[in-house]
Amino acid sequence: MFARINSMGCFGMEAFAVEVEADCFNSGLPRFDIVGLPGASVKEAQDRVRSAMKNCGHEFPGSRVTVNLAPADRRKEGPIYDLPICIALLVGSGQLRSGHEKSAFIGELALDGTVRRVNGALPMVIAARDAGWTEIFVPAANAAESAIVEGVHVYPVAHLRELLMHLRRQKEIEPATMQESEVLSTQMMLDFADVKGQAEARHALEVAAAGNHNVLMIGPPGSGKSMLAKRLPSILPDMSPAESLETTKLYSVAGELPSNVSLIRARPFRSPHHTVSAAGLSGGGSVPRPGEISLAHNGVLFLDELPEFNRASLEVLRQPIEDGEVSISRAAGTVRYPCTVMLVAALNPCPCGFFGHPTRRCVCPQGAAQRYLSRVSGPLLDRLDIHIEVPPVEFKRLSSNEKSESSAAMQTRVNRARALQRERFAGLGIHANGQMTPAQTRQFCPLDDESRRLLEGAFQSLGLSARAYDKILRVARTVADLDGSERIAVQHLAEAIQFRSLDRKFWSE
Repeated sequence: MFARINSMGCFGMEAFAVEVEADCFNSGLPRFDIVGLPGASVKEAQDRVRSAMKNCGHEFPGSRVTVNLAPADRRKEGPIYDLPICIALLVGSGQLRSGHEKSAFIGELALDGTVRRVNGALPMVIAARDAGWTEIFVPAANAAESAIVEGVHVYPVAHLRELLMHLRRQKEIEPATMQESEVLSTQMMLDFADVKGQAEARHALEVAAAGNHNVLMIGPPGSGKSMLAKRLPSILPDMSPAESLETTKLYSVAGELPSNVSLIRARPFRSPHHTVSAAGLSGGGSVPRPGEISLAHNGVLFLDELPEFNRASLEVLRQPIEDGEVSISRAAGTVRYPCTVMLVAALNPCPCGFFGHPTRRCVCPQGAAQRYLSRVSGPLLDRLDIHIEVPPVEFKRLSSNEKSESSAAMQTRVNRARALQRERFAGLGIHANGQMTPAQTRQFCPLDDESRRLLEGAFQSLGLSARAYDKILRVARTVADLDGSERIAVQHLAEAIQFRSLDRKFWSE
């Protein structure tokens, strides 16, 4: 007897429809075959499905069984096909009625019939809805993320028995609904009010947040670089619905989304250890998964102790930082993951950390500071828009009871500047100054004669590259936006130039 059940597949961020066909022969020796370009974990479904069916009181077909996963030219990976294969076998062997043309099934089966969570449920449910299917059966652990998809009934399945009772109209499963309590918020974020001193660094980070600019912080140990970076998400604008959905899809594909979370509303903050591999940063694997730069999409990627990272790992970030997208090519196809991030890097000025310190002496051998800083390549340094020196904080500042400005007050100014940018870039596909192309930079960052002479002098004296020239203009545009100015004035350009001159102090020694 023949049966066809709908399911889904996922390769990167792209989900696609899969038809699970089962044909149970009444003659011949018992045999079970899965065809349709299955991966190793898909081939193992036979044993999981057999045990789950028997432990739920059903017979596994004893005749010759062939399962086809169509289309046969796309590789099928993962245990997500256990549940649809099981339903197809039950229908094909006459143990369950047919009539599931508008339903799709996704899930991994445990040996006792428990339905386990899978990765990529959200993009698969979205694609299933777009394919015209009205009922989607997903693992109960994936119900929260799947419930945000409108126009389709999402049924959470905890056990195979529950699903079979629902399909037989014995006891229906209630569709999953999105709960407001299941939404991640920004209420528990760290606040800039806890930061003592560092007024210049705080202002620079405000400029970076207002224009979505990359940042480099350099200073001695204990000066507050990590503390400042961890509070940066608290002043970034709230995520738009489109940003929240795209970020949630990424975390769903990576398997990083908690089971009780429907939608990510807080901007991600990722801080990988310096031992991370190149594939861990950019993404990769035989079945390509998102890396840290993609998991920080629409948020902040913080690289602490930058020179300690493997040089090859850092170099793979250069193109994604510019393009806002990671492209990973494998024999099965090419996967593209979005990675529009604010890159924030921090480092000490030398191995001991006290090169240039006002009160403590550097104990590194001669030339050690230059060798240490040279671990960061010029091309990567060139992609960091704003350079900040974070000096040690004086005792008077640390012991003061005076309250620093809160993140809420800083975010108000950032939101005001971002509103100007959204209006400026309406219909252009970008939303911040840091994302402008060279052509857009020339269009939206005109300079008067006095500003042009200032920039020409800085270009010659600092030995700036063409990329640095554009980045100075974009930062100047952001400074002007924070000031509420329609044009870039000399003081705005001077501040932007100051943010690019730090590397000449340390890297030119």
